[in-house]
Amino acid sequence: MNTIVSLLYNAVLNGTPLMFGTMGEVLTEKSGNLNLGVEGMMYMGGAIGLAGAFYYEKMAGSAANGIVAILIALLLAFIAGAIGALIFSFITISMRANQNVTGLALTIFGTGVGQFIGEYMRTKEGGYVVVGNGLKNFFQASPFPKALQDIPVAGKLIFGHNIFVYLGIIIAVIMAIYMNRTRFGLNLRAVGESPATADAAGINVTRYKYLATVIGGGISAIGGMVYIMTIAGCVWNHEGLAGEGWLAVALVIFCLWKPISAMWGSTLFGALLIMYLRVRLPIPSEIYKILPYVVTVAVLIITSLRKKKENQPPESLGLSYFREDR
Repeated sequence: MNTIVSLLYNAVLNGTPLMFGTMGEVLTEKSGNLNLGVEGMMYMGGAIGLAGAFYYEKMAGSAANGIVAILIALLLAFIAGAIGALIFSFITISMRANQNVTGLALTIFGTGVGQFIGEYMRTKEGGYVVVGNGLKNFFQASPFPKALQDIPVAGKLIFGHNIFVYLGIIIAVIMAIYMNRTRFGLNLRAVGESPATADAAGINVTRYKYLATVIGGGISAIGGMVYIMTIAGCVWNHEGLAGEGWLAVALVIFCLWKPISAMWGSTLFGALLIMYLRVRLPIPSEIYKILPYVVTVAVLIITSLRKKKENQPPESLGLSYFREDR
């Protein structure tokens, strides 16, 4: 039982950064934009979010407040991802460039920016860039009382996670309500399905695409910050984030473009990521590491065979909208 509880707990821990990356990309793709730059935005969010918390602690000293540090890290990570997504939006929406190529360029650009900032901090500080134990506890510990965490089995699984797990759940629920129960959310989905029809109905296609892509990029970048501040132990690790953004893009397909499904889907992917540490079988660890992608391909094939409308991507996904052709 302890082994199962530990596996589930660590699956949630490792899946939380993916949950943010996935939800951000779901919001982006619902507008019809395919942003493959999630990896780059997560790198920027991780480096800049850590920088915010690190330098805040350095300036405030012993008076540093954990809640303020979390808010600074969240805000800076979001802004970093939003700026990257804004560049992507301008090139693909206003300039109508190819979204696939632009997304790949954003991955290269964002990864370079993140690694530059991280290595610059490390060089300038003369060693590892790490947040002190006092602030680290705020990022990694549960916000719930210890009495709730000590409940047998359920306590650790329900109340034992860091604050970002619960923040991710809240965002997923809000996104689901927004997309399915509000006029603005339905307008966004209409833009993703048929921008020409939405435009004819008086919906500002450009505004919806810009807002969804920029906000989605900010949410994805928070996932990079969460990885650095929780899994990586509040220490900059330029190799740790490698592949997280691509897993998030794969998870969007696995979750069928549904934010609620991102919660359990990210947990499953988190479990697959750590399976090689928990389940000892006489096979190379690399086999374990490709399991998320294998599962995604299997789900894509199954959903394609069923051909259900609700399980398909937005019809205009990845296509530039030319109003003149309407």
